[in-house]
Amino acid sequence: MIKPLKIGSVTLPNNLILAPMAGVTDLPFRLLCKEQGAGLLCMEMVSAKAILYKNRNTESLLEIDPRENPVSLQLFGSDPEIISTIAHQIEERPFDILDLNMGCPVPKIVNNGEGSALMKNPKLAGEIIRETVKAIDKPVTVKIRKGFDDEHINAVEMAKIAEDAGAAAVAVHGRTREQFYSGKADWDIIRQVKEAVSIPVIGNGDLLTAEDVIAMEEQTGCDGFMIARGAQGNPWIFRQILHYFETGEHLAKPTLEEVTQMILRHARMMLEFKGEYIGIREIRKHAAWYTAGYPNSARLRVAINNVESFEALEELLMNNLDERL
Repeated sequence: MIKPLKIGSVTLPNNLILAPMAGVTDLPFRLLCKEQGAGLLCMEMVSAKAILYKNRNTESLLEIDPRENPVSLQLFGSDPEIISTIAHQIEERPFDILDLNMGCPVPKIVNNGEGSALMKNPKLAGEIIRETVKAIDKPVTVKIRKGFDDEHINAVEMAKIAEDAGAAAVAVHGRTREQFYSGKADWDIIRQVKEAVSIPVIGNGDLLTAEDVIAMEEQTGCDGFMIARGAQGNPWIFRQILHYFETGEHLAKPTLEEVTQMILRHARMMLEFKGEYIGIREIRKHAAWYTAGYPNSARLRVAINNVESFEALEELLMNNLDERL
C-alpha cells in the first residue's frame, strides 16, 4: 500500500507524491510537504521554450533545494526537438526525474498545442517522449488525463505509447480536459491503464484522505498516489496518511494555533525566496486554503487579502488566534 516506489533508476522512500501545480508547488511549499513525509515532490511546470529563450522569470521556477530530493521537474511544450534539447541542457540540475506535461487544461496552453492538447495528438506525444528519453539518462515520466473530452477517452492508448517510447512511469488524472477540475474523477480509467502497461502507474484525482488512498488502490491497483488539491493549505496530508497506515489511527486536524504558525512559517519562506512584494501577495491564496473550515475564516480571508507586509499578516493572525483562544 504505502511503500517505496522505483521509477527507472530512482527509488522513492514512499509512493505519496505531491502533484505539480502551477502557482502552488513552488520551492517553499515543496519543502513544507517534504517535512510532512511526501515521497516525491513535483515542481511547477516550466515551458521548454521559455528556457530556450532564457526567459528571466523561468530561473526561479527551476530552483531546487538540496533538502528536497527526490524531486521531479516538469517541462511542457509541443516540439520534440526543443523539449529534448532543453531536457539535455538542464540535465545537470539536481532534479531526479523529468516529467512531461500532457495534462494541463488551461486554454492558453491548450491553444498552443501543449499540455492536454497532446491527448489529441498521440503520435506527436510519442515523438516528444521518445526524443526526450534518448536525450537524457534520468528517468522520464508523463502526466496525462483520461482524455481530451468524453468523445475522446484515450488514456490507455497514451499510456501504451508512453511505455513504448521509454517512459519510466505514467501519472493519470481521472478527468478529461473538458472537465478541468470539476465533477468526480473517474478512477476506473486508472485501473484500465494499470492493466494495460507494465511501468508504474500513478493515480491522481480526488485524493483527500487516507481512506481515499485505500479506495483508489483497491479500485485501480495503481502503484503511486498523486495528491494535488488535497495538499493545498494542508501540507500535513502526507503525515496524516502515513500515520494512518502505520497505526490505523487518524491524526487530529491541526489546531488553529498550528495552522497560524504554519502560515507564518510559510510566509517567511515565501518572502525569503521571492521578496516581500511578491511573497506577501502569493501567500494570500495559501492562507485562504489554510484557514478554510476554521471559525471566522471568511472574514479572515478578506482581511488577509489586504495585508501588504509580513508584520501586518502576523498581527492579523495572532489577533485572530487570541480571539479564538
